[in-house]
Amino acid sequence: MPLRKSTRSHNLHVVLVFPEIPWNTGNAGRTCLAAGAQLHLVQPLGFSLEEKRLRRAGLDYWSEVNPQIWPSWASFEAELPNLGEPFLFTSEGKSSLWSTEFPPSSVLLFGRESGGLPTELRQAYGENTVSIPMEKGPVRSLNLSTSVALGVYEVKRQWACPPRS
Repeated sequence: MPLRKSTRSHNLHVVLVFPEIPWNTGNAGRTCLAAGAQLHLVQPLGFSLEEKRLRRAGLDYWSEVNPQIWPSWASFEAELPNLGEPFLFTSEGKSSLWSTEFPPSSVLLFGRESGGLPTELRQAYGENTVSIPMEKGPVRSLNLSTSVALGVYEVKRQWACPPRS
């Protein structure tokens, strides 16, 4: 699949750092397309972008998703200041999704399914870590594509309904 730079203007970016499961990436891509967000994938990926399960999860929209592919975290991080303020989603986030205010240019970062974001990233951006509220119990985390959808639509909700002064 040829990779091309997006021609659309985005102020909401979703970054999957080292994703492992193709259908989660496909679902996240479909969410990004529906919400007008740009999807970024940071390599290494745990699957091929040609994989049938990825395209099936993205349905016939995958060609329109047009993800930006980054060869490494370092290459993406160099561009991060030009994209917006980063928010790292982790079960150990310092603030709740519900109490986080997202500025007009926001970058939502999500880690791989088996282990989340690397410790060094969570430490480097510790003040910008966000958790999705969950009831106490046996569930440690939500599915990656579910987390992406919750984060993206909370940002969109805030942007559509700013707090009254």
